[in-house]
Amino acid sequence: MFNLARMFENILNSFISTLFYSRQRQWKRYVSEPEAVQAEQFRFLTSRGAQTGYGRHYGMFAGIDYKEFARRLPLTTYARLHPYIQRMQAGEKDVLWPGQVRYYAQSSGTTSTRSKYIPVPDEMLDDNHFRGGKDMILNYLSHYPDSKFLLGKALKLGGTTRRDRQKNIIIGDLSGIMIDRLPFWAQFRSVPSEEISLLPDWTEKIDRIKREVTREDVRAMVGIPTWFLKLLTGVLEMTGKKTLAGIWPNLEVFFHGGISFTPYRAQFDRLIGKPDMRYMEVYNASEGFFALQNEPKTRDLLLMLDYRIFYEFIPMKDFRGTDSTRVLPLEEVKTGEDYALVISSASGLWRYIVGDTVRFTSLRPYKLVITGRTKHFLNIVGEEVMVHNTDAALQRVCERYGVHSIDYTVSAVPPGPEGPGYHEWLVEFDRAPENTAAFARDLDDVLRELNSDYDIKRTKNISLSPLRLHIASPGLFDRWMARRNKLGGQHKVPRLSADRQYLEELLQMNGQS
Repeated sequence: MFNLARMFENILNSFISTLFYSRQRQWKRYVSEPEAVQAEQFRFLTSRGAQTGYGRHYGMFAGIDYKEFARRLPLTTYARLHPYIQRMQAGEKDVLWPGQVRYYAQSSGTTSTRSKYIPVPDEMLDDNHFRGGKDMILNYLSHYPDSKFLLGKALKLGGTTRRDRQKNIIIGDLSGIMIDRLPFWAQFRSVPSEEISLLPDWTEKIDRIKREVTREDVRAMVGIPTWFLKLLTGVLEMTGKKTLAGIWPNLEVFFHGGISFTPYRAQFDRLIGKPDMRYMEVYNASEGFFALQNEPKTRDLLLMLDYRIFYEFIPMKDFRGTDSTRVLPLEEVKTGEDYALVISSASGLWRYIVGDTVRFTSLRPYKLVITGRTKHFLNIVGEEVMVHNTDAALQRVCERYGVHSIDYTVSAVPPGPEGPGYHEWLVEFDRAPENTAAFARDLDDVLRELNSDYDIKRTKNISLSPLRLHIASPGLFDRWMARRNKLGGQHKVPRLSADRQYLEELLQMNGQS
């Protein structure tokens, strides 16, 4: 009997195999000659940058070497590039990147109250963001050749876009821009529909997605864990099913990124209800697609070296923002040290401090883990607590008490006349632990185990006293994000902040002062 589905599967597998083996040859250079791959990206970028007003202003020229490039071009942040981006949005050509740029990825970052608009030229969209998505799929299929997820639908939870007709530009979340540019065959294989995906009202979008996707054969999910948790919980409530396996029996993989998955893994396992469910992480942002998990059994990520990005790194012990004087090219990094990530890219971001911190686990190939944000660490007395410390501590203690965290944020009170300082946590749980005081003590103890600097500062309560824990009311973080017009999309709750503004706002909404 003629089996159309089997024929389609054979054609698809043959096509994917051809793509994979071609791409695999290029990936081998990540191990054999990574510096040469980066040098090629450097030459491409600087040759294009020399054609821009920004490049001419700083004396960039085709054929410039790295030392001269680093000497002439300053380190930048979004604030420094913002005036140039405004000129690009007004229609001026050849400002940060040759030609006229039509797309701008809107991102507030985690703490900024003003939106950022990252230029997305065609070269960046095609050779970085879309290439990252293709490599993510090819890499996954290389490890699981028996996978059938391409025969079903991929559930994508992204943001929206809007067209500024006066300026003839499109602005929105990067995911929305990519949806806008997806080929028809990719749109056909994904849900929800483009109409629903691009809805601006996040609450309405989630409600309509729930109703659409329960009728589909969803086999993969792609997005940020926090927003997926809200969607998937709603799907179960609407259908009355206990697990997603009862709705989507062929679901096999969740491609996730944007935030650490560590605090959420147990919740996804419980909601999905499939012991063979697979999770693959990617490291992408509005500024670029940087790395992906190329080995299912390890947590570190392969730095993608041929994505129209040239990388530099600032050792965190020397980090002084744009005034940092010690900046290293890729070949000079070491394993086990924290670095601030700096990129020059086909988005026209030149020596741009992304705001993330990373630590290399391997140099052949270059593999890393994300350790936090340059602004998101607590160091009031030298404790140097990073996001990966708080994520891991919270997950471990939640498992001990049989609860799950929904969201959290941490700030600090510095030492003063009243006594030593302390860290102050606000955590939203699916259900609060029965003994909050015991949970807080265990959380403090585990954090001491994970971070020796914190442990030293906690010794005999001389510099730091035990952390203090507040329980957030259900939905508190969502209400706070909605109040700030940052509900959904790429927006994330700030994890660690020395500035107490965010925690104070949340505590006030929580009925505390």
